[in-house]
Amino acid sequence: MGKKALITGITGQDGSYLAEFLLEKGYEVHGLVRRLAIENPSHRLNRINHILDKIELHSGTLENYSRFIEIFEDIKPDECYHLAAQSFVHESFEDGFSTMEMNIKGVQHALSALNKKTPNCKFYFAATSEMFGKVQEIPQKETTPFHPRSPYGISKVTGFHLTRNYREAYDLFACSGILFNHESPRRGFEFVTRKITDGLAKIKLGLEDSLSLGNLDAKRDWGFAGDYVEAMWMMLQQEKPKDYVIATGKTHTVREFIEKASDTLNMKINWEDKGLNEKGYNENGKKIIEINPKFYRPAEVKILLGDPSKAKKELGWEPKTNFDELVEMMVKSDLERLSGK
Repeated sequence: MGKKALITGITGQDGSYLAEFLLEKGYEVHGLVRRLAIENPSHRLNRINHILDKIELHSGTLENYSRFIEIFEDIKPDECYHLAAQSFVHESFEDGFSTMEMNIKGVQHALSALNKKTPNCKFYFAATSEMFGKVQEIPQKETTPFHPRSPYGISKVTGFHLTRNYREAYDLFACSGILFNHESPRRGFEFVTRKITDGLAKIKLGLEDSLSLGNLDAKRDWGFAGDYVEAMWMMLQQEKPKDYVIATGKTHTVREFIEKASDTLNMKINWEDKGLNEKGYNENGKKIIEINPKFYRPAEVKILLGDPSKAKKELGWEPKTNFDELVEMMVKSDLERLSGK
C-alpha cells in the first residue's frame, strides 16, 4: 500500500481534485467531513460521489480538537492537506466571527494534533493570494508583505504564521501554498467566475433574463484548480519545507472573464454607461448584465497577480491550462448541465 493522506475540506473544489490526484498516485486517501455531509451525501458529497468507494471519510469539525487527536492517532497519515476553511470572501464580511473561529482554530488544531501524534507527517496549509490584499508590489511573490483586506484574508495570514511557527518551533515539515484564484466546473456558485458561467448559460438557454454582478474592473490571476492541486503535492515531496506562490503570472478583469464566457456561448455583449450604472446589452439591445453595489466589497482588492517563478524553478511546476481554456471548460460544463445532457 502507498502513502496515507488526510485531506480536510475533501468535499470542496480543491479537495475533490486533490483526492483524485492522490488516488492516481496510489495513496490511501482519508477525508475529514462534517457528519451533516455523511448524512446527506447526494448534495454535500456531490464533488466526490464518483470516488466514495475508493476513499475513507471521517466525521468531525475544525473546532473539535479532540477529534483531530483521534483521527491522527487512528490514521497515522504520511501527509496532511489542510484545505478546509470558510473561503468565500463576501461571507467573511457578513460573519467575520465565524470565519475567524473556523479558519484559525482549524489550523491550530490540525497542527497541534499532528505534532502530538504524527510529528513525521508532512503538513500543507492552503494559504491564499487574498493575504496580499492591498498589494505592496506587482506581481506578488513569496517575500511580498501581506496587507489583507477582509476577515478571510486576515484569518489566512494567521494560519500562514501558525504554520511557519510550528515548522520553526517543532521542526515539522509544514509549508504553505499561496494559491492565487483557481477555478473549475466544480467551483461554488457563490464565486464570481461560476456565477458568470452559470448565469450566462442560463440566459443563453432562456432560463434567466439577466445577471447581477459587482466590480467588473477587479483584476485576478485565474488558473485551473486541477493544475494547482498538483503543486500542493509537489511541495510535500521536497527535501525541505518551503512556502510557494502558485499562480499563472497573468491577470484578467472580471469583464474579460464575462466577455470570454459570452464568446464561448456566441453571445455578443455591448457595454454602455461606464461607471456604477454600467450595463451589458445583447445584440438585440436587451440588458443582460446589471451592476449591483451590494456585490462590492467594503474594502476592495483591485489587483492580484502572482509571480510563480520560484515554484517553476524549484518544483518544476507550471500551469497547464490557460485562461481561455479555463473559461471555455466552465461554460461548456454549465451549459451541458443546464441542458440536461
